[in-house]
Amino acid sequence: MDIHEYQAKELLRTYGIPIPMFGVARSPDDVKKIMETLNLSRAVLKIQIHAGGRGKAGGVKMATSPEEAASLSAQLIGMRVVNNQTGPRGAVAHELLVTEPVQIAKEYYLGAAIDREKRQPILIASPEGGVDIEESKSILRLPIELSGRVRHFHLVRLAEFMGWKGEIAKQGMEIALQVAQAFMDFDGSLLEINPLVIAEDGKMWALDAKLSIDDNALFRQDIVASYYDPTQYLPSEVEAKAFDLSYIALDGNIGCMVNGAGLAMATMDIIQHHGGVPANFLDVGGGASTEKVAAGFKIILDDPKVQVILINIFGGIMNCGTLAEGILKAAEEYAIKIPLVVRMEGTNVEEGRRLLHASGLHIISANTLTEAAEKAVAALKR
Repeated sequence: MDIHEYQAKELLRTYGIPIPMFGVARSPDDVKKIMETLNLSRAVLKIQIHAGGRGKAGGVKMATSPEEAASLSAQLIGMRVVNNQTGPRGAVAHELLVTEPVQIAKEYYLGAAIDREKRQPILIASPEGGVDIEESKSILRLPIELSGRVRHFHLVRLAEFMGWKGEIAKQGMEIALQVAQAFMDFDGSLLEINPLVIAEDGKMWALDAKLSIDDNALFRQDIVASYYDPTQYLPSEVEAKAFDLSYIALDGNIGCMVNGAGLAMATMDIIQHHGGVPANFLDVGGGASTEKVAAGFKIILDDPKVQVILINIFGGIMNCGTLAEGILKAAEEYAIKIPLVVRMEGTNVEEGRRLLHASGLHIISANTLTEAAEKAVAALKR
């Protein structure tokens, strides 16, 4: 799960990481009040969305007075950003971070992530901070222990790599240590400070912050879970979350309902292999109830791009009869006018097939995953 910049900054501030004063505005009047409260004559305004590239999109502005800040905020609040991170639907900013300006002498990049190849958390650093960090050829990776500790000699190496000396080295090493600890404490998948800067007065500041959390750890991350912002997701994804369904909208026209993440990914792959394009990833889970299945079916049907639905269920924990009941419950509520391809095997499969057959729905049956994918793609051409 992603959170907003100001939320990440609130968390990092509790670790002693230096963050410039800021407030969060939802209207031009809020901006004026924040600047008055923080005693700011000038301010940086930054739209809050779950995506990068805000500066390039015009979502970061410098205001030289409270009046100018209020005027600019009227343009920024409600702004939609469309880039490769948001996808074609874009992301709308409903909040602004209002923060004091910092006179920057030098920018750096500092972050933490999971190294999938080495199977360990790592610090990532570069002396080339700011935009387009992905293109930097000067990057250092250092291991983080599972406790969140970073060994001192690794911190010394970091300081040398970044060109930090004296008091700056002490500040940078301490910030890196706290970044690593916060990353582990919050079950992060990515934590970035970009840029981490040295101001003209010689003090370090974290001017930006991005934190992504492993969804599977949210059950023990109550504070982070409370930061969930449904406005940054598609309505279908918000609805899926309400029913505890794993759903991601895609750009294809074959809707998928599957139980199990691995099987769902295999289903998407084989649809693509046979010339189709999946419209979504939807894992209803191993022990889904009739209500969850019906909810998943509704989410798929609400997607106007979907022209065929492929249901692929292996009844291990899940009862195929439950699946059939969920389909029938959805069918009562929605007039299904598109082809429905069903492949099911496992627990109570005969009862599931009997219920679907007796329903009178136009169902295309398949015995194997390959057959199901072929029939789904063929149904598009009818």
